[in-house]
Amino acid sequence: MSDRQLTDWRAQALQLESNVNKVVVGQANAVRLITTAIFARGHVLLEGDVGVGKTTLLRAFTRGIGGGYQRIEGTIDLMPNDLVYHTYLGDDGRPHVSPGPLLSHGTNLSVFFFNEINRARPQVHSLLLRVMAERTLSAFNREHHFPHMLVFADRNQVEKEETFEIPSAARDRFMMEIPITVPADIDIMESLIFETRFHDVDALVDQVTPDILQFDGLNQVAALIQSSVQASPALRRYTLDLWLATRTPADYGLKVEGVDIKRLVVAGASPRGIAMMMRAARVNAWLNGREAVLPEDIHAVFHETIAHRMVFNPIYEMRRTEIARELLNQAIHSISAT
Repeated sequence: MSDRQLTDWRAQALQLESNVNKVVVGQANAVRLITTAIFARGHVLLEGDVGVGKTTLLRAFTRGIGGGYQRIEGTIDLMPNDLVYHTYLGDDGRPHVSPGPLLSHGTNLSVFFFNEINRARPQVHSLLLRVMAERTLSAFNREHHFPHMLVFADRNQVEKEETFEIPSAARDRFMMEIPITVPADIDIMESLIFETRFHDVDALVDQVTPDILQFDGLNQVAALIQSSVQASPALRRYTLDLWLATRTPADYGLKVEGVDIKRLVVAGASPRGIAMMMRAARVNAWLNGREAVLPEDIHAVFHETIAHRMVFNPIYEMRRTEIARELLNQAIHSISAT
């Protein structure tokens, strides 16, 4: 693949963003982060309340990149085999088996959305995490492959009964946790309520130009982005300092009001996590037309790639979102990039 092809892919990526931003308004930052995850080939946790447009957003992206889309709801009675196959009684009165959501699109599955993943049992999480890591699954006496699949998942963050939170080691499998929030702009909020075009999701998603990208070429272009976008020695040192600050924030003079900083962090970002952060930063640089990573490329993805990986002392878990944002913002502003 040539530099010219990389330039063409970038133009297509920006066209995709433009299409999605016309359909899901007020979410430009989330759209950019999802685009980044797509080209960094990383799975994503979505953070947000009910009804903020997460499903519409993912359907719009899938239409733009092509390939198959599947969505499954987490429930207390969901079992691992429910992801793999369905059983039913046929017209002949005999039991039959058909492919489940993971298998129904075969190798063309590009987006798999697990809604309210924490309502499903740990056995289900275990299967999904293995498929995410290996992109293979053994079923019906053969090996099934998902070379182009990205998994998106969100959690019910309101109700705590009959939920099974994803442990920190499992969260580390996701490249990013991206917030999807209600737009702050009052005009956008009014449009979402009163403009009827936003009320028909199918018609809305159909406005996205289909197959702007070729989903089965994303792995190749992603590898070229990683090998083409460079990181200077100074940038590498800066990245290491940021990583160490997530592990021992007190050593870097970081403080959070009302928090014993020396007791806060049980575990900082993992080596895998910081490597995924750099993958995302390289993509952000590429999307901005740069051939080398700058500190602002790291800043653009730092919180979304690192915050969900940090393990805090249990006494601070209820304030996780607030504390993580403050801690990581301080790291960005207090650690020198030169």
